[in-house]
Amino acid sequence: MVLPLVDEHKPKCYMCHEGFENVEELRDHQKTKHKDLFESHEKQTTREPAPGDVTVF
Repeated sequence: MVLPLVDEHKPKCYMCHEGFENVEELRDHQKTKHKDLFESHEKQTTREPAPGDVTVF
């Protein structure tokens, strides 16, 4: 799908390429339509050193 140049400033969902008027509408869309994908990525928030990482003090 090709959008006209006047719509390039509007946020677009990278999953389904649907355009929105503002970022809040995009967030609501992603929380409802693509809920399963975003929930699986939110659970991976633990940050720890990878095996073999060296800490320099």
